Amino acid sequence: MSVFKNGRFYHYEFKLDGRRRRGSTGIANKQQAIAEERRQRERLEKSYSQVIEEEAREQQRKTIQLAADEFLEDYRGKHQSPTFAEYALGHVSRLLGGSLVMEITPNVVKRYQVHRLKEKAGPKTINDEVQLLLRLCGEQGVLIRATLRRDKALKLSLPPSPGRPYSAEEKSRMLEEAQHLRTPQMRAALALDLNTGLRDKELREIRWGQIDLIDKKALTVGKSKSVAGTGRVIPLNLTAIAALEAHAAWYTRRFGECRPEWFVFAFGAPLPKDPTRPITSFKTAWTKVRRKAGVKGRWHDNRHTLVTELAESGAGDEVIMSIAGHVSRAMLSRYSHVRMEAKRRALDEIAARQRAADEKRQQEIERRQAEMIPQTLVVQ
Repeated sequence: MSVFKNGRFYHYEFKLDGRRRRGSTGIANKQQAIAEERRQRERLEKSYSQVIEEEAREQQRKTIQLAADEFLEDYRGKHQSPTFAEYALGHVSRLLGGSLVMEITPNVVKRYQVHRLKEKAGPKTINDEVQLLLRLCGEQGVLIRATLRRDKALKLSLPPSPGRPYSAEEKSRMLEEAQHLRTPQMRAALALDLNTGLRDKELREIRWGQIDLIDKKALTVGKSKSVAGTGRVIPLNLTAIAALEAHAAWYTRRFGECRPEWFVFAFGAPLPKDPTRPITSFKTAWTKVRRKAGVKGRWHDNRHTLVTELAESGAGDEVIMSIAGHVSRAMLSRYSHVRMEAKRRALDEIAARQRAADEKRQQEIERRQAEMIPQTLVVQ
């Protein structure tokens, strides 16, 4: 049995059942590393079922706050942005942090849902928080989830999507107002979002190396919310290219160049200061643009607008999903708000084709009748 340092952390090595066991303790303190090595050895000496049972009992004895802290530590190591989990578990810890995991029951979860609804939290937000809460509970959370599903109380029903597509006139007004802002980042970001449908995080964290304005005239999306969205390639139309070229010219004047690893929308307010960090939010500039343009809506509605316009243009589902990064047609139907005018045009087009066919048929009948009259005169 031995504990030795390799790099930052201590590692352990021992033999068990004739096999050598090695691994990292993940600990930089020698005494703690020795204790961890002892725990690893004892764990391997026990049967698998005993280990699982002990871990479950240990998890049940933790407070929700401690379980949340441990979960977030692991989550930060596996995810580039832990903001979602930090926000959701912040509310869970605030309301249930002092409770033990073993004290969480289906009724506790239901009361949590009611409490958050009284705080005006949205159903989707509450559903996300509950899912993370149940993950903190381990095996007990699996049983709670099954009970809530049986009672049809696992998830709160979601209201219809509040998204709305912007009209062409609204888009023009917003782009014009964005042009008048102190920072030109908003103009480029808005034009790019309206013409590519990027999610907010995809847009904020895009780098110059992902954009090709010369040959392919396309951008490659980085890490996305969904597997289908990650790495997708989106062609750039003339509007997006013009906006990015103007932004690149300003960017070069400000930072000297557009390095591939630098973020297109740099960090800093009111003017960008650090191109090695992405902008944290478009919220302030977006609020000004929307107010001055007299337009009501959300930033995410830029994405709704593009998907709707693609659907109205007759683009197939596969084309829309490849651009927007959707994983299912069910999700596509949630985003595609085809306007009543477009539906009416589609139905009117069917009626127009039928009228044209009827008129052609009538003309054919009249032509045949006209051809038969001379033959009748000859016979007479």
